[in-house]
Amino acid sequence: MSELKNKILGLQTHIQSRIVGQEDLVKKMLIALLASGHVLLEGAPGLAKTKAIKTLAQSVSAQFSRIQFTPDLLPSDITGSDVYVSATGKFEFRQGPVFANLVLADEINRAPAKVQSALLEAMAEHQVSVGGNQYALPPLFMVMATQNPIEHEGTYNLPEAQLDRFLLYVKINQPDAATEHKILELIRREDLACGADAKCWADEGKEKFKPLTIDEILAAQQEVLQVHTSEAVENYLVELVIATRTPEKYAKNLNGIIRFGASPRATIALDKCSKINAWLSGRDFVAPEDIQAVVYDVLRHRLILSFEALAEGINSDEVIKQLLKAVPLP
Repeated sequence: MSELKNKILGLQTHIQSRIVGQEDLVKKMLIALLASGHVLLEGAPGLAKTKAIKTLAQSVSAQFSRIQFTPDLLPSDITGSDVYVSATGKFEFRQGPVFANLVLADEINRAPAKVQSALLEAMAEHQVSVGGNQYALPPLFMVMATQNPIEHEGTYNLPEAQLDRFLLYVKINQPDAATEHKILELIRREDLACGADAKCWADEGKEKFKPLTIDEILAAQQEVLQVHTSEAVENYLVELVIATRTPEKYAKNLNGIIRFGASPRATIALDKCSKINAWLSGRDFVAPEDIQAVVYDVLRHRLILSFEALAEGINSDEVIKQLLKAVPLP
């Protein structure tokens, strides 16, 4: 096992020790980070979404920024704007909060389409356009957007084409009783150690874990590309995506359920994420279980179901489960 992989696995263990009961979320965040992709999180308030990405930023010596999306937000509040400087008599560009390594877009569905588009341009192009000029974002750049599933009043749902820009769409469930006890134990311990000292909270745990550098993360992004995918496993991966476009050929009960299947962007995402899952699991090759481990998060926001399916209460996860049963393993 390479030294770099050991550091990444140590990073995963460190974050999981600070974020109790969200092992899957931590792993999916690392997958997105190593794939140079973005994550859309859906979960009720209080499930440590903000704490998770802040802990990740502190653990990789990265610049973190948080944007609270509201209905009155403007695109310039995210990207920055040209400001007139009286001393020079010229306009100068002042960077907005999107110019960070890790960006938390909190409740992204609270802002109108124009604001969402400003962020999505940054996600897709790794740059922002202001006043006819383009400004590059940092080489390490990841957006983790959240949306609240229990409130819909005053929200602006992301269009399907824009959802496709997210590498992963991760759903977070409420913890069970055992996990809830562990959360209480952790919070009580942190309260006793730090109390109301904000600096203590920021520094807590640093003496036990040496943060990774951005260069190490960029190097890991290159190392995961060396993971091998056999022809048989690649055929299985591609067939899963093709099955979303012609589901009736694989399962008769899915006839008329999917209106639009996943695009080639889903194939690329599934390939990248399965390689990283294999790498994190200590293998240098992709197995079918690596594909199955990430397929729900890769595909659930890329399937557009028919009106009949929605009327019957069928969701994307149920369709993906049926496709996994129908598509033969290699």
